[in-house]
Amino acid sequence: MANSTPSRLGQINAAGDVQALFLKVFSGEVLTAFDRVSAFRPRHTVRVIGSGKSAQFPATGLAQAAYHVPGTEILGQTIRAGERIITIDDLLVAPAFISNIDEAMNHYDVRSIYSNEIGQALARTYDQNVARVGLLNARGASILDDISGGTVAIDANYATDGTKLWQGIFNAGITLDTKDIPQDGRSAFLRPVQYALVVMSEKPINRDINMEHTNGSLQQGNVNSINSIEIVKTNNLVNANDTANTDIPASRRADFSNTYGLVQHKSAVGTVQLQDVTSESAYDIRRQGTLMVGKYLVGHGSLRPEAGVEMRTA
Repeated sequence: MANSTPSRLGQINAAGDVQALFLKVFSGEVLTAFDRVSAFRPRHTVRVIGSGKSAQFPATGLAQAAYHVPGTEILGQTIRAGERIITIDDLLVAPAFISNIDEAMNHYDVRSIYSNEIGQALARTYDQNVARVGLLNARGASILDDISGGTVAIDANYATDGTKLWQGIFNAGITLDTKDIPQDGRSAFLRPVQYALVVMSEKPINRDINMEHTNGSLQQGNVNSINSIEIVKTNNLVNANDTANTDIPASRRADFSNTYGLVQHKSAVGTVQLQDVTSESAYDIRRQGTLMVGKYLVGHGSLRPEAGVEMRTA
């Protein structure tokens, strides 16, 4: 009896690696899930480096202006300078292993499900780390003598009162204005409960308050902006006491249990990216299954404390 001629769906042009196309699908699904879940990635400063373990971000002080007296020599002035160094963290991986026997007995495809879960896991960790750095940045002192530090706004009602949250975000915008932080690129990050409270307060969607009637609605359960600050709903704004959390770098361990909002400009926090989200998949003959791994190599750090406002209850 002659052998059958199979059509290998994973091959490119019927030649080469029988999983070549599958790997591309897997990688694409991981990256798609990551981008869909990550709220912080497009809303802060990201620098890509080709090699090395850290990157320097310069910090510049303020220049002063003065009226010139005719005939006097213009000598210049001292403009303070400093730097922020962001170091790459350890490699972060999100693995999954699919056993041959389990896959053979299963009646539905799990690979696309696992790749989606891997992408989401990477995005959650990425966002939570950026959020931690953002909150610590808002608590931070000034970098240079002539620049302000961060701001911590405290109101015991932030956890439960949408009107107080609305006022807090509006006031955070005023605080950033007084510090000459650019208006474009500001975001307010709220967890779903606090986001819903803001919507239900109807302040940001009230037709008598807003000239533009497209800022959100109770029907859609959304609000777009407050005081020109984009409102972002995310589960990844940390709300826990991480002082003893050994799963995160020591520099990010702090108590965030009273935090209910973060308002910041995209220049407040920086990420150095040595390796973007990538994925690998390999069959392990010794274990009779396929190992799928998603990973990235980045580091996060504070850049401008004056560009951040933490909203907390105590």
